[in-house]
This record gives sequence, C-alpha cells and structure tokens, in this order.
Amino acid sequence: MRYLILFLALISLSFAKGEKKEVKIPKNIDPVYMLDVTKYPKFNAFIELANGKTITFCCPKAMFDFYLRPFFYKEYDIKGEKDFKKLYVIDYLTGKKIDAKKALYVFGSKLTGPKGDDLIPVKDQTTSQLFRLKYGGSRVLTFGEVVHKGMGLIKFLDMP
Repeated sequence: MRYLILFLALISLSFAKGEKKEVKIPKNIDPVYMLDVTKYPKFNAFIELANGKTITFCCPKAMFDFYLRPFFYKEYDIKGEKDFKKLYVIDYLTGKKIDAKKALYVFGSKLTGPKGDDLIPVKDQTTSQLFRLKYGGSRVLTFGEVVHKGMGLIKFLDMP
C-alpha cells in the first residue's frame, strides 16, 4: 500500500504544472565556473551582448566555453552569433582590455588561471614572445584557431 501511495504521489508531481523559475546569476559570478570574478582581475574576460548586457568571466577558458556553447546558458537567451556584440580579454602582461578576436592566446605556459590550465591572452606577437620568456608556453593560438579546436581544447585544459 505504501508503494502505491508513493507511486501516485510521484505521478501527481510529474503532472503538476510548476512555474518556470528564471536563473539569476549575480553580476560578479562567472556563469561557467561560478567563481567570483573580482578575485581574478588579471584573467577576466568579457562578452558584450547585442541586448546591452555584459557577461564577465573569471578567465578566457570560461569565455570560450560560453562562446562555443551558449545554448548551455539559457538564461542569456542567445540564439546565434548576431547576439554577441564584442568579446574582450585582459592582456596578461599589460593589464589592458583588448579585443578577444584580435588577441593571441598562449597555450601550455607555467602560469595557471583560476581554474587551472588556461589560454593566456596577449595583444601581439612581441608580447607573446616576452610572455613565453617569463612563463613558457608550447604554442601561441589565434582566436580562430581556438574556436576551430573547439570544446575539445577547453575540456583538455579542464582535465586534472
């Protein structure tokens, strides 16, 4: 008898109409890794959306995760590329905000971001050479190369 009551309760719950709750992520929390972005200003990355909102990420790796899979973050209602207005990253050596699509990304350096291995942004080839002298790095990638490698690269960087 207990099982019958439990079964009926579960069925009634599954047919009950629940209100859709909108997920609200605080402005200072990275939507990918749920980290406080104010703790990692040298690694921050940003996406300006066409609707005027700006999303701040704790690191470039998180920005690429979001950019490559916006459908995972339904609360931002991104339908396609046209919904992304501008992407920015912080040049690690100068600390200046630069266009993420024009930046270069150092892969395989000794420097780690808030969530481990990351793609460290620099503004140009000269800055990448200076960065690699200090922190190492096995490759320098363009934005297009990172996007082409896709989530495989991002997941690789997230491996323990």
